[in-house]
Amino acid sequence: MKNVLVYLLMVLVMGCSSTKKIPTYSSTDSEKPDGPDALKGSVVEETAVKTNSATAFSSSERIGDLMTYLASDDLKGRDSGSEGIAMAATYIENYFKSYQVKPYFESYRDTLTNYKKTSYNVVGVVEGNDPELKKEYILVGAHYDHIGTIAPENGDYIANGANDNASGTSTVMELARYFSTKKTNKRSLIFALFSAEEKGLLGSEHLAKKLKAADLNLYAMLNFEMTGVPLNSTSYDVYITGYNMSNLAEVCNAYANEKLVGYLPTAKKYGLFQRSDNYPFHKEFGVPSHTFCTFDFTNFNHYHKVGDEVELMDFGHMASLVNRMLPVVEGIANAPTQEIKIN
Repeated sequence: MKNVLVYLLMVLVMGCSSTKKIPTYSSTDSEKPDGPDALKGSVVEETAVKTNSATAFSSSERIGDLMTYLASDDLKGRDSGSEGIAMAATYIENYFKSYQVKPYFESYRDTLTNYKKTSYNVVGVVEGNDPELKKEYILVGAHYDHIGTIAPENGDYIANGANDNASGTSTVMELARYFSTKKTNKRSLIFALFSAEEKGLLGSEHLAKKLKAADLNLYAMLNFEMTGVPLNSTSYDVYITGYNMSNLAEVCNAYANEKLVGYLPTAKKYGLFQRSDNYPFHKEFGVPSHTFCTFDFTNFNHYHKVGDEVELMDFGHMASLVNRMLPVVEGIANAPTQEIKIN
């Protein structure tokens, strides 16, 4: 039913929109431009939505376009330090550049100092529009690496990592696109895609320590992990790890005006709070740091397997989650005080 409603909403939006085709360029095309047209493999129609409503901002087509590239065989499973993940990094950089997300450092690439192979996070920023609140930062992140190639299964050896974690990566990219084009955030927003998560949270650990050393005024860290398929039989649509460690869920649901975020007991059972990229920021800064996830151990059977393919992802669900998270992130970014509190 949820997917039907999302589809009907998309039809309504497309009916009152203008569209233009995004041309596709090969990686060797000398005339390949910068900006939106530079996104390799782009096949979606860019929709100029004539509304200010965030509920119609993302779409299953846009999500599908991002996911189809990030989880493609061309990227060979995005192992840290590989040619495939370098291609993914270029894709994310072009996306950020296309929508005027500025590099947080001198360039988008933040080279890891704690991993033997050359690897880098991709880090952008959208400065807040309030002269005082912009000095406070919210970090929105996800890891874009995966495990690369593994033992063959039915002739397939590429662990494409669609759910883990092209899904979270696409979510962060769409959130960045919204705030960089709308510029509605009073606090500054850092958008970070981490490498080497699969090697032990190394990318997020590196960035957390680097930002802490620079005395960043970090308010909260919001991480997205494995959001490609819906939860099974819950009264909410996404859970956060470390649910009882802060009042983040309560704050999120107030801005969403629905029970969007809930508690998954299995997440605590398996210690998921300590197993994703929120954790290094919790350790370094001691601020509210949580991961949003829709993987519940029953709804996806291809964790770290070659079967984690883009064809199994629910793009309608993913677009809906992005759109419903927009007023949440916007509300947190614009609240006059820091309302998320550590318990």
